[in-house]
Amino acid sequence: MENIIEVGNDPYVKIFRAHMVILYCRSPYLKRILSTSMKENDGILTHIKLPEILPEIFQIILRYIYGGKLILEEYDISDIIKIMEAASKLSLQELIDYLQSYLIEKKTNWIEQNFNMIYHASFENNSFLKLQEYCTNLISDEPDKIFKSLNFFSIPEKLLISIIQNDNLQMSEVQVWEHVLKWGLAQNSELPSEPTSFSVDDFNTLKNILQQLIPFIRFYNLTSKEFSDKVLPYMKILPEDLCMDLLKTFLNLSDPNSKPDDKSKPRKTKKINLKTIDSKIITYQHAELILKWVNRLEITDELTTSHEFELLFRGSRDGSEPKKFHQFCDGKSHTITVAKVEDSNEILGGYNPIAWNSDCDRNTTKDSFIFSFENNNGIDNHILSHVVNEQWAIYNHDSCGPLFGRSDLYFWNFESSRNGNSMSIKDSYDKSIRKSKDLFFIEELEVFQIIKT
Repeated sequence: MENIIEVGNDPYVKIFRAHMVILYCRSPYLKRILSTSMKENDGILTHIKLPEILPEIFQIILRYIYGGKLILEEYDISDIIKIMEAASKLSLQELIDYLQSYLIEKKTNWIEQNFNMIYHASFENNSFLKLQEYCTNLISDEPDKIFKSLNFFSIPEKLLISIIQNDNLQMSEVQVWEHVLKWGLAQNSELPSEPTSFSVDDFNTLKNILQQLIPFIRFYNLTSKEFSDKVLPYMKILPEDLCMDLLKTFLNLSDPNSKPDDKSKPRKTKKINLKTIDSKIITYQHAELILKWVNRLEITDELTTSHEFELLFRGSRDGSEPKKFHQFCDGKSHTITVAKVEDSNEILGGYNPIAWNSDCDRNTTKDSFIFSFENNNGIDNHILSHVVNEQWAIYNHDSCGPLFGRSDLYFWNFESSRNGNSMSIKDSYDKSIRKSKDLFFIEELEVFQIIKT
């Protein structure tokens, strides 16, 4: 028996027909509607109305209800969010979990660049727990990605407050202050970029913009130099009592027994806990430096987030051929590939923030990089090369191993060649990581997934 389902609102309404038994079994929400309708109408079914769902989205949902799967690559991410919201309405938790996992595992770059949209979508619906957890962890562990996203200046004040008041925010206080200032200045395009050019009205304007945010800046955690260089020029936007107390504190005129902790709660910076690396190629020192590159830190900076390098693939263990690499690594994101060049101490490698696959196509990301170490016993002589042609950052092919750029770092791409099965020729990344453009063989290749702990 087929049911009539009326989807959408006037003037955009579409009629669908679906089998009652399938709707009854697949959707708890529709099951309740059908059961209630039959009770109220003496066993006679009336048609179902779903005005809150767009017809084109329901058509996708209906395809899932009947077939049990969706090819998500066919849809825009904005459509996936709408599908997820409709799935929540229909109590399709299995589909909700699948969609959340897809976004988190394969669309991390998009999430980071559109954080505001994902954050609001996830916290407006209690069914999206995976996305809520992802957003919470991103705020705590990698706030820099949010602050550097394309739409950071458009995020609402309420969201920015929730970020900067987080006790676990993994960012120095002076960086928090600098980002808040940039956000405030961006809210009024007429404000000068430098405080030396501010008028009295400009200071008042910025003060009004930031008045709800300033109480959450932990000024007492700054060093004297940071206070002098970064805060003092903007003192006119601070409340008068806070301004005077900060001056006393940083001029050492306050109570000598007073500590910053008494006035400003320090953030809970995580200690780095990089476990022993299960590698035949790289050492702990290599891994630590690679992690700094992943987090866009300087060599002298300290890592503040704990990570593990989980070994996904090792050529000598799993088989030195492309199909084995794809068997163990496809679908895995945030991976580090390292390889030792045959008959040398040279190490080559690359970072892929998005998932590997076998679709024989290129993938876009701005966060990938490749690198080389001249000596496998040390990190002093290294080359780091960032992607410049983002559309060719990663290339996937089922008959090849890991491929970075058009030709920048290819492993197991020339199996029939007597001169080598790998190459590195500068094209899509900003630096050459090898002195020679000749083909070469590798004696070992490993792929690790970076996991935050």
